[in-house]
Amino acid sequence: MSNVSGIIKSIQDIMRKDVGVDGDAQRISQLVWMFFLKIFDDREAELELIEDDYKSPLPKHLRWRAWAKDPEGITGDALADFVNNSLFPTLKEKLPTHGPAGERALVIRNVFEDAYNYMKSGTLMRQVINKICEIDFNNTDDRHTFGSIYEQILRDLQSAGNAGEFYTPRAVTRFIVNRVDPKLDEIVLDPACGTGGFLTCTIDHKREHYVKTKEDEETLVASIRGVEKKAMPHMLAVTNMILHGIDTPTNIRHDNTLSRPYKDYGNKDRVNVIVTNPPFGGMEEDGIENNFPAHLRTRETADLFVALIIKLLKDGGRAAVVLPDGFLFGEGMKTRLKQSLLEECNLHTIVRLPNGVFNPYTGIKTNLLFFTKGKPTEHVWYYEHPYPEGVKSYNKTKPMRFEEFETEIKWWGKESDGFKKRKQTEQAWKVPVADIVSRNYNLDIKNPHVGAQVSHDPDELLKKYTGQQKEIASIRDKLKAVLEEALLR
Repeated sequence: MSNVSGIIKSIQDIMRKDVGVDGDAQRISQLVWMFFLKIFDDREAELELIEDDYKSPLPKHLRWRAWAKDPEGITGDALADFVNNSLFPTLKEKLPTHGPAGERALVIRNVFEDAYNYMKSGTLMRQVINKICEIDFNNTDDRHTFGSIYEQILRDLQSAGNAGEFYTPRAVTRFIVNRVDPKLDEIVLDPACGTGGFLTCTIDHKREHYVKTKEDEETLVASIRGVEKKAMPHMLAVTNMILHGIDTPTNIRHDNTLSRPYKDYGNKDRVNVIVTNPPFGGMEEDGIENNFPAHLRTRETADLFVALIIKLLKDGGRAAVVLPDGFLFGEGMKTRLKQSLLEECNLHTIVRLPNGVFNPYTGIKTNLLFFTKGKPTEHVWYYEHPYPEGVKSYNKTKPMRFEEFETEIKWWGKESDGFKKRKQTEQAWKVPVADIVSRNYNLDIKNPHVGAQVSHDPDELLKKYTGQQKEIASIRDKLKAVLEEALLR
Protein backbone atom coordinates (compact mmCIF):
# COMPACT_ATOMS: atom_id res chain seq x y z
CA MET A 1 0.00 0.00 0.00
CA SER A 2 1.08 3.59 -0.61
CA ASN A 3 2.24 5.96 2.09
CA VAL A 4 -0.70 6.64 4.45
CA SER A 5 0.04 10.33 4.90
CA GLY A 6 0.38 10.67 1.14
CA ILE A 7 -3.01 9.05 0.49
CA ILE A 8 -4.78 11.22 3.07
CA LYS A 9 -3.07 14.33 1.70
CA SER A 10 -3.99 13.54 -1.91
CA ILE A 11 -7.63 12.89 -0.89
CA GLN A 12 -7.81 16.16 1.00
CA ASP A 13 -6.21 18.01 -1.92
CA ILE A 14 -9.04 16.68 -4.12
CA MET A 15 -11.64 17.74 -1.55
CA ARG A 16 -10.20 21.27 -1.38
CA LYS A 17 -11.30 21.75 -4.98
CA ASP A 18 -14.91 21.08 -3.99
CA VAL A 19 -16.95 24.24 -3.29
CA GLY A 20 -19.18 22.42 -0.79
CA VAL A 21 -16.40 21.46 1.63
CA ASP A 22 -15.46 24.32 3.94
CA GLY A 23 -12.45 23.79 6.20
CA ASP A 24 -10.63 20.86 7.79
CA ALA A 25 -13.48 19.67 10.00
CA GLN A 26 -15.84 19.14 7.04
CA ARG A 27 -13.11 17.56 4.89
CA ILE A 28 -12.27 15.06 7.63
CA SER A 29 -15.93 14.34 8.43
CA GLN A 30 -16.45 13.55 4.74
CA LEU A 31 -13.43 11.30 4.67
CA VAL A 32 -14.46 9.39 7.79
CA TRP A 33 -17.91 8.27 6.56
CA MET A 34 -16.40 7.16 3.25
CA PHE A 35 -13.74 5.12 5.05
CA PHE A 36 -16.42 3.59 7.26
CA LEU A 37 -18.41 2.28 4.28
CA LYS A 38 -15.28 0.88 2.59
CA ILE A 39 -14.13 -0.85 5.78
CA PHE A 40 -17.64 -2.19 6.44
CA ASP A 41 -17.78 -3.63 2.92
CA ASP A 42 -14.36 -5.26 3.22
CA ARG A 43 -15.43 -6.85 6.50
CA GLU A 44 -18.68 -8.06 4.91
CA ALA A 45 -16.66 -9.78 2.20
CA GLU A 46 -14.76 -11.62 4.92
CA LEU A 47 -17.94 -12.54 6.82
CA GLU A 48 -19.53 -13.97 3.67
CA LEU A 49 -16.69 -16.48 3.52
CA ILE A 50 -16.87 -17.33 7.24
CA GLU A 51 -20.65 -17.47 7.73
CA ASP A 52 -22.85 -19.55 5.41
CA ASP A 53 -25.99 -17.55 6.15
CA TYR A 54 -24.52 -14.04 6.38
CA LYS A 55 -27.08 -11.35 5.51
CA SER A 56 -26.06 -7.76 4.84
CA PRO A 57 -28.03 -4.99 6.59
CA LEU A 58 -27.67 -2.89 3.42
CA PRO A 59 -29.82 -3.16 0.27
CA LYS A 60 -27.77 -4.59 -2.59
CA HIS A 61 -27.57 -1.32 -4.57
CA LEU A 62 -26.29 0.64 -1.52
CA ARG A 63 -23.34 -1.62 -0.71
CA TRP A 64 -19.93 -0.04 -1.44
CA ARG A 65 -19.13 -2.74 -3.98
CA ALA A 66 -22.24 -1.86 -5.98
CA TRP A 67 -21.65 1.87 -6.48
CA ALA A 68 -18.09 2.70 -5.45
CA LYS A 69 -15.77 -0.21 -6.27
CA ASP A 70 -15.64 0.17 -10.08
CA PRO A 71 -13.19 3.02 -10.86
CA GLU A 72 -15.12 3.68 -14.08
CA GLY A 73 -18.48 3.54 -12.31
CA ILE A 74 -21.11 6.14 -11.52
CA THR A 75 -19.73 9.69 -11.38
CA GLY A 76 -20.63 13.36 -11.87
CA ASP A 77 -24.18 14.56 -11.16
CA ALA A 78 -25.47 10.98 -11.13
CA LEU A 79 -23.13 10.07 -8.23
CA ALA A 80 -23.95 13.23 -6.24
CA ASP A 81 -27.67 12.59 -6.73
CA PHE A 82 -27.30 8.94 -5.65
CA VAL A 83 -25.38 9.82 -2.46
CA ASN A 84 -27.69 12.70 -1.45
CA ASN A 85 -31.07 11.26 -2.39
CA SER A 86 -30.65 7.51 -2.04
CA LEU A 87 -27.64 6.51 0.06
CA PHE A 88 -27.86 9.01 2.93
CA PRO A 89 -31.66 9.03 3.46
CA THR A 90 -31.66 5.22 3.65
CA LEU A 91 -28.63 4.91 5.98
CA LYS A 92 -29.99 7.60 8.30
CA GLU A 93 -33.62 6.52 8.63
CA LYS A 94 -34.79 3.63 6.46
CA LEU A 95 -32.70 0.59 7.34
CA PRO A 96 -34.86 -2.09 9.04
CA THR A 97 -33.50 -2.69 12.55
CA HIS A 98 -35.24 -6.03 13.10
CA GLY A 99 -34.44 -9.49 11.77
CA PRO A 100 -31.05 -11.21 11.47
CA ALA A 101 -29.25 -8.09 10.22
CA GLY A 102 -31.11 -5.69 12.52
CA GLU A 103 -28.31 -5.04 15.01
CA ARG A 104 -25.81 -4.26 12.25
CA ALA A 105 -28.36 -1.96 10.63
CA LEU A 106 -28.75 -0.15 13.95
CA VAL A 107 -24.99 0.38 14.14
CA ILE A 108 -25.01 1.96 10.67
CA ARG A 109 -28.01 4.17 11.47
CA ASN A 110 -26.32 5.42 14.65
CA VAL A 111 -23.08 6.10 12.78
CA PHE A 112 -24.83 8.11 10.06
CA GLU A 113 -27.21 9.93 12.39
CA ASP A 114 -25.09 13.11 12.33
CA ALA A 115 -23.05 12.45 9.18
CA TYR A 116 -23.31 14.67 6.09
CA ASN A 117 -22.17 14.64 2.49
CA TYR A 118 -20.50 18.01 2.03
CA MET A 119 -19.12 17.39 -1.47
CA LYS A 120 -21.04 19.04 -4.32
CA SER A 121 -19.05 17.63 -7.23
CA GLY A 122 -19.74 14.00 -8.07
CA THR A 123 -16.65 14.00 -10.31
CA LEU A 124 -14.35 14.96 -7.43
CA MET A 125 -16.19 12.49 -5.19
CA ARG A 126 -15.39 9.71 -7.67
CA GLN A 127 -11.69 10.66 -7.51
CA VAL A 128 -11.75 10.42 -3.71
CA ILE A 129 -13.59 7.08 -3.79
CA ASN A 130 -11.04 5.63 -6.24
CA LYS A 131 -8.21 6.63 -3.88
CA ILE A 132 -9.96 4.95 -0.93
CA CYS A 133 -10.47 1.81 -3.02
CA GLU A 134 -6.69 1.39 -3.24
CA ILE A 135 -6.78 0.15 0.37
CA ASP A 136 -7.81 -3.43 1.13
CA PHE A 137 -8.84 -3.66 4.77
CA ASN A 138 -8.87 -7.46 4.60
CA ASN A 139 -5.14 -7.34 3.95
CA THR A 140 -3.40 -7.52 7.34
CA ASP A 141 -0.83 -4.85 6.49
CA ASP A 142 -3.47 -2.49 5.11
CA ARG A 143 -5.73 -3.13 8.10
CA HIS A 144 -2.97 -2.18 10.51
CA THR A 145 -2.58 1.08 8.66
CA PHE A 146 -5.99 2.21 9.88
CA GLY A 147 -4.38 3.21 13.17
CA SER A 148 -1.97 5.38 11.22
CA ILE A 149 -4.83 6.73 9.09
CA TYR A 150 -6.89 7.96 12.00
CA GLU A 151 -3.84 9.33 13.80
CA GLN A 152 -3.14 11.29 10.61
CA ILE A 153 -6.78 12.43 10.61
CA LEU A 154 -6.44 13.57 14.24
CA ARG A 155 -3.24 15.46 13.46
CA ASP A 156 -5.11 17.24 10.70
CA LEU A 157 -8.00 17.91 13.07
CA GLN A 158 -5.65 19.98 15.24
CA SER A 159 -6.15 22.92 12.89
CA ALA A 160 -9.92 22.39 13.23
CA GLY A 161 -9.48 23.12 16.92
CA ASN A 162 -10.73 20.01 18.70
CA ALA A 163 -8.35 17.08 18.23
CA GLY A 164 -7.16 16.97 21.85
CA GLU A 165 -10.64 16.14 23.08
CA PHE A 166 -10.46 12.55 21.96
CA TYR A 167 -6.87 11.51 21.35
CA THR A 168 -4.68 9.64 23.85
CA PRO A 169 -1.15 8.53 22.85
CA ARG A 170 -0.99 4.82 22.19
CA ALA A 171 1.84 4.34 24.71
CA VAL A 172 -0.38 5.72 27.49
CA THR A 173 -3.46 3.62 26.60
CA ARG A 174 -1.34 0.48 26.40
CA PHE A 175 0.37 1.12 29.75
CA ILE A 176 -2.93 1.83 31.50
CA VAL A 177 -4.59 -1.33 30.16
CA ASN A 178 -1.48 -3.36 30.96
CA ARG A 179 -1.58 -2.23 34.61
CA VAL A 180 -5.35 -2.49 35.11
CA ASP A 181 -5.26 -5.95 33.46
CA PRO A 182 -8.98 -6.44 32.64
CA LYS A 183 -9.88 -10.14 32.85
CA LEU A 184 -11.83 -11.97 30.14
CA ASP A 185 -15.32 -11.66 31.64
CA GLU A 186 -14.87 -8.21 33.20
CA ILE A 187 -17.02 -5.46 31.67
CA VAL A 188 -14.76 -2.63 30.50
CA LEU A 189 -16.23 0.85 29.97
CA ASP A 190 -14.81 4.03 28.51
CA PRO A 191 -17.49 6.68 29.18
CA ALA A 192 -15.76 9.23 26.89
CA CYS A 193 -14.27 6.82 24.38
CA GLY A 194 -13.31 9.17 21.53
CA THR A 195 -11.94 7.08 18.68
CA GLY A 196 -11.86 3.94 20.86
CA GLY A 197 -8.15 3.76 21.70
CA PHE A 198 -8.61 2.38 25.24
CA LEU A 199 -11.18 -0.16 24.05
CA THR A 200 -9.13 -1.49 21.12
CA CYS A 201 -6.17 -1.76 23.48
CA THR A 202 -8.38 -3.74 25.89
CA ILE A 203 -9.46 -6.07 23.07
CA ASP A 204 -5.82 -6.73 22.14
CA HIS A 205 -4.91 -7.31 25.81
CA LYS A 206 -7.73 -9.79 26.44
CA ARG A 207 -7.00 -11.68 23.23
CA GLU A 208 -3.31 -11.93 24.05
CA HIS A 209 -3.78 -13.10 27.65
CA TYR A 210 -7.20 -14.72 28.04
CA VAL A 211 -8.95 -15.72 24.80
CA LYS A 212 -8.44 -19.41 24.04
CA THR A 213 -11.73 -20.56 22.46
CA LYS A 214 -14.59 -19.29 20.31
CA GLU A 215 -16.69 -18.97 23.48
CA ASP A 216 -13.94 -16.83 25.04
CA GLU A 217 -14.08 -14.55 22.00
CA GLU A 218 -17.85 -14.17 22.41
CA THR A 219 -17.32 -13.28 26.09
CA LEU A 220 -14.75 -10.67 25.06
CA VAL A 221 -17.06 -9.09 22.47
CA ALA A 222 -19.85 -8.75 25.05
CA SER A 223 -17.50 -7.13 27.60
CA ILE A 224 -16.59 -3.96 25.66
CA ARG A 225 -18.60 -0.78 26.20
CA GLY A 226 -18.05 2.82 25.15
CA VAL A 227 -19.91 6.12 24.86
CA GLU A 228 -18.92 9.12 22.73
CA LYS A 229 -20.99 12.25 22.26
CA LYS A 230 -19.35 13.67 19.12
CA ALA A 231 -20.32 12.23 15.76
CA MET A 232 -16.92 12.03 14.09
CA PRO A 233 -14.94 10.29 16.84
CA HIS A 234 -17.92 7.99 17.43
CA MET A 235 -17.82 6.94 13.77
CA LEU A 236 -14.07 6.36 14.06
CA ALA A 237 -14.60 4.30 17.24
CA VAL A 238 -17.20 2.07 15.56
CA THR A 239 -14.91 1.65 12.54
CA ASN A 240 -12.05 0.78 14.87
CA MET A 241 -14.18 -1.87 16.59
CA ILE A 242 -15.09 -3.47 13.26
CA LEU A 243 -11.42 -3.61 12.29
CA HIS A 244 -10.72 -5.27 15.65
CA GLY A 245 -13.23 -8.03 15.00
CA ILE A 246 -16.23 -6.57 16.88
CA ASP A 247 -18.59 -6.95 13.92
CA THR A 248 -21.68 -5.52 15.60
CA PRO A 249 -20.46 -2.85 18.04
CA THR A 250 -23.88 -1.90 19.40
CA ASN A 251 -22.24 -1.24 22.79
CA ILE A 252 -20.37 1.77 21.37
CA ARG A 253 -23.10 4.36 21.83
CA HIS A 254 -23.40 7.83 20.33
CA ASP A 255 -24.46 9.70 23.46
CA ASN A 256 -23.28 11.95 26.29
CA THR A 257 -22.68 9.90 29.44
CA LEU A 258 -23.16 13.03 31.55
CA SER A 259 -26.62 13.84 30.16
CA ARG A 260 -28.29 11.10 32.21
CA PRO A 261 -29.10 12.13 35.80
CA TYR A 262 -26.49 10.85 38.28
CA LYS A 263 -29.18 9.35 40.53
CA ASP A 264 -30.58 7.28 37.63
CA TYR A 265 -27.42 5.17 37.38
CA GLY A 266 -27.98 2.01 39.40
CA ASN A 267 -26.45 -1.41 40.05
CA LYS A 268 -27.17 -2.69 36.54
CA ASP A 269 -25.01 0.13 35.12
CA ARG A 270 -21.97 -0.65 37.27
CA VAL A 271 -18.91 -2.22 35.66
CA ASN A 272 -15.70 -3.97 36.65
CA VAL A 273 -13.21 -1.69 34.89
CA ILE A 274 -13.19 1.92 33.64
CA VAL A 275 -10.28 3.24 31.56
CA THR A 276 -10.65 6.72 30.13
CA ASN A 277 -9.22 10.12 29.27
CA PRO A 278 -12.19 12.44 29.88
CA PRO A 279 -12.13 15.80 28.06
CA PHE A 280 -10.56 18.38 30.34
CA GLY A 281 -10.45 22.14 30.20
CA GLY A 282 -13.91 22.18 28.62
CA MET A 283 -17.23 23.29 30.00
CA GLU A 284 -20.42 21.26 29.72
CA GLU A 285 -23.54 22.76 28.20
CA ASP A 286 -26.02 24.56 30.46
CA GLY A 287 -28.06 22.25 32.64
CA ILE A 288 -25.76 19.19 32.56
CA GLU A 289 -24.39 20.03 36.02
CA ASN A 290 -27.94 19.86 37.39
CA ASN A 291 -27.88 16.11 36.71
CA PHE A 292 -25.48 15.83 39.66
CA PRO A 293 -25.96 16.23 43.43
CA ALA A 294 -25.49 19.81 44.67
CA HIS A 295 -22.10 19.14 46.30
CA LEU A 296 -20.70 17.75 43.00
CA ARG A 297 -22.03 20.39 40.62
CA THR A 298 -19.57 22.05 38.24
CA ARG A 299 -19.33 22.94 34.55
CA GLU A 300 -15.85 21.34 34.31
CA THR A 301 -16.27 18.19 32.21
CA ALA A 302 -13.42 16.12 33.68
CA ASP A 303 -14.65 16.64 37.26
CA LEU A 304 -18.15 15.46 36.37
CA PHE A 305 -16.67 12.37 34.77
CA VAL A 306 -14.60 11.55 37.87
CA ALA A 307 -17.72 11.82 40.06
CA LEU A 308 -19.59 9.51 37.69
CA ILE A 309 -16.71 7.02 37.39
CA ILE A 310 -16.72 6.52 41.18
CA LYS A 311 -20.47 5.89 40.99
CA LEU A 312 -20.24 3.49 38.02
CA LEU A 313 -17.59 1.18 39.47
CA LYS A 314 -18.70 -2.04 41.12
CA ASP A 315 -17.41 -2.75 44.59
CA GLY A 316 -13.87 -3.94 43.93
CA GLY A 317 -13.96 -2.37 40.47
CA ARG A 318 -10.79 -0.76 39.10
CA ALA A 319 -10.26 2.48 37.22
CA ALA A 320 -7.45 4.37 35.55
CA VAL A 321 -8.10 7.96 34.48
CA VAL A 322 -5.98 10.57 32.70
CA LEU A 323 -6.34 13.93 34.49
CA PRO A 324 -4.58 17.32 34.33
CA ASP A 325 -2.50 18.84 37.14
CA GLY A 326 -5.39 21.22 37.84
CA PHE A 327 -7.43 18.34 39.24
CA LEU A 328 -4.71 17.56 41.79
CA PHE A 329 -4.39 21.04 43.30
CA GLY A 330 -7.84 22.49 42.49
CA GLU A 331 -10.10 23.69 45.30
CA GLY A 332 -13.84 24.14 45.89
CA MET A 333 -15.82 21.34 44.28
CA LYS A 334 -12.54 19.61 43.37
CA THR A 335 -11.70 19.36 47.07
CA ARG A 336 -15.04 17.64 47.83
CA LEU A 337 -14.55 15.35 44.84
CA LYS A 338 -11.07 14.31 45.95
CA GLN A 339 -12.38 13.68 49.45
CA SER A 340 -15.04 11.34 47.99
CA LEU A 341 -12.40 9.61 45.87
CA LEU A 342 -10.11 8.99 48.86
CA GLU A 343 -12.94 7.88 51.15
CA GLU A 344 -14.77 5.59 48.70
CA CYS A 345 -11.77 4.24 46.78
CA ASN A 346 -8.19 3.18 47.29
CA LEU A 347 -6.27 5.72 45.19
CA HIS A 348 -3.14 3.62 45.28
CA THR A 349 -1.05 5.16 42.49
CA ILE A 350 -0.57 8.47 40.69
CA VAL A 351 1.84 8.41 37.74
CA ARG A 352 2.99 11.95 37.01
CA LEU A 353 3.73 12.36 33.31
CA PRO A 354 6.26 14.88 32.00
CA ASN A 355 5.45 17.82 29.74
CA GLY A 356 4.71 17.17 26.09
CA VAL A 357 3.05 13.74 26.29
CA PHE A 358 -0.03 15.13 24.53
CA ASN A 359 1.86 17.33 22.07
CA PRO A 360 0.85 18.80 19.69
CA TYR A 361 -2.72 18.79 21.05
CA THR A 362 -2.02 20.36 24.44
CA GLY A 363 0.94 21.26 26.61
CA ILE A 364 -0.99 20.72 29.85
CA LYS A 365 0.79 18.41 32.32
CA THR A 366 -1.16 15.23 32.96
CA ASN A 367 -1.36 12.40 35.48
CA LEU A 368 -2.59 8.81 35.49
CA LEU A 369 -4.75 8.03 38.54
CA PHE A 370 -5.24 4.34 39.41
CA PHE A 371 -7.88 3.46 42.01
CA THR A 372 -10.06 0.59 43.26
CA LYS A 373 -13.51 1.13 44.71
CA GLY A 374 -14.62 -0.31 48.06
CA LYS A 375 -11.89 0.56 50.56
CA PRO A 376 -10.68 4.01 51.62
CA THR A 377 -7.18 5.17 50.73
CA GLU A 378 -4.47 4.67 53.38
CA HIS A 379 -1.59 6.09 51.39
CA VAL A 380 -0.90 7.17 47.80
CA TRP A 381 2.14 6.08 45.84
CA TYR A 382 3.50 8.63 43.36
CA TYR A 383 5.71 7.76 40.41
CA GLU A 384 7.30 10.55 38.41
CA HIS A 385 7.80 9.32 34.87
CA PRO A 386 11.12 10.69 33.56
CA TYR A 387 12.00 11.54 29.99
CA PRO A 388 14.13 8.86 28.32
CA GLU A 389 17.84 9.62 28.18
CA GLY A 390 18.59 12.28 25.59
CA VAL A 391 14.96 13.41 25.30
CA LYS A 392 13.90 16.88 26.50
CA SER A 393 10.33 16.83 25.21
CA TYR A 394 7.96 14.77 23.05
CA ASN A 395 6.66 15.82 19.66
CA LYS A 396 4.94 14.38 16.57
CA THR A 397 8.11 12.78 15.25
CA LYS A 398 9.32 11.59 18.67
CA PRO A 399 6.24 10.58 20.70
CA MET A 400 6.22 8.71 23.98
CA ARG A 401 6.89 4.96 23.59
CA PHE A 402 5.39 2.09 25.62
CA GLU A 403 8.87 0.73 26.36
CA GLU A 404 9.52 3.79 28.55
CA PHE A 405 7.08 2.37 31.12
CA GLU A 406 9.19 -0.74 31.75
CA THR A 407 10.59 0.75 34.98
CA GLU A 408 7.08 1.41 36.33
CA ILE A 409 5.94 -2.09 35.35
CA LYS A 410 8.90 -3.71 37.16
CA TRP A 411 8.32 -1.50 40.22
CA TRP A 412 4.51 -1.91 40.29
CA GLY A 413 3.92 -5.08 42.35
CA LYS A 414 0.50 -6.53 43.24
CA GLU A 415 -2.54 -4.79 44.63
CA SER A 416 -3.63 -8.07 46.26
CA ASP A 417 -0.76 -7.85 48.77
CA GLY A 418 -0.96 -4.08 49.18
CA PHE A 419 1.99 -3.49 46.83
CA LYS A 420 4.40 -4.85 49.47
CA LYS A 421 7.32 -5.00 47.04
CA ARG A 422 7.19 -1.32 46.12
CA LYS A 423 10.26 0.65 47.14
CA GLN A 424 10.81 4.40 47.35
CA THR A 425 13.24 5.46 44.61
CA GLU A 426 14.33 8.69 42.96
CA GLN A 427 11.10 8.48 40.95
CA ALA A 428 8.74 6.92 43.53
CA TRP A 429 7.50 8.14 46.91
CA LYS A 430 4.65 7.30 49.31
CA VAL A 431 2.35 9.80 51.05
CA PRO A 432 0.01 8.86 53.95
CA VAL A 433 -3.60 9.92 53.42
CA ALA A 434 -3.47 11.94 56.68
CA ASP A 435 -0.87 14.22 55.05
CA ILE A 436 -3.16 14.74 52.06
CA VAL A 437 -6.15 15.53 54.29
CA SER A 438 -4.03 18.06 56.23
CA ARG A 439 -3.25 19.73 52.87
CA ASN A 440 -7.00 20.17 52.26
CA TYR A 441 -6.91 17.24 49.80
CA ASN A 442 -4.25 18.83 47.59
CA LEU A 443 -2.78 15.87 45.69
CA ASP A 444 -0.16 17.97 43.89
CA ILE A 445 2.79 16.64 45.89
CA LYS A 446 6.22 17.17 44.35
CA ASN A 447 8.95 14.57 44.23
CA PRO A 448 10.82 14.86 47.58
CA HIS A 449 13.96 13.38 45.99
CA VAL A 450 14.35 16.34 43.65
CA GLY A 451 15.61 19.77 44.74
CA ALA A 452 13.42 22.85 44.83
CA GLN A 453 11.30 22.97 41.69
CA VAL A 454 9.97 26.02 39.94
CA SER A 455 6.23 25.68 39.47
CA HIS A 456 4.78 26.82 36.16
CA ASP A 457 1.21 26.20 37.19
CA PRO A 458 -0.85 29.33 36.29
CA ASP A 459 -2.88 29.24 39.54
CA GLU A 460 0.25 28.96 41.69
CA LEU A 461 2.00 31.72 39.74
CA LEU A 462 -1.07 33.96 40.09
CA LYS A 463 -1.19 33.24 43.84
CA LYS A 464 2.50 34.11 44.16
CA TYR A 465 2.02 37.27 42.09
CA THR A 466 -0.95 38.35 44.26
CA GLY A 467 1.13 37.81 47.42
CA GLN A 468 4.00 39.86 45.99
CA GLN A 469 1.60 42.67 45.05
CA LYS A 470 0.27 42.72 48.64
CA GLU A 471 3.81 42.97 49.99
CA ILE A 472 4.62 45.80 47.56
CA ALA A 473 1.42 47.64 48.55
CA SER A 474 2.28 47.21 52.24
CA ILE A 475 5.80 48.62 51.74
CA ARG A 476 4.37 51.49 49.67
CA ASP A 477 1.92 52.35 52.47
CA LYS A 478 4.74 52.35 55.04
CA LEU A 479 6.87 54.62 52.87
CA LYS A 480 3.95 57.02 52.41
CA ALA A 481 3.41 57.13 56.17
CA VAL A 482 7.11 57.84 56.79
CA LEU A 483 7.13 60.61 54.16
CA GLU A 484 3.94 62.20 55.50
CA GLU A 485 5.37 62.15 59.02
CA ALA A 486 8.62 63.74 57.81
CA LEU A 487 6.75 66.49 55.91
CA LEU A 488 4.66 67.37 58.97
CA ARG A 489 7.71 67.98 61.15
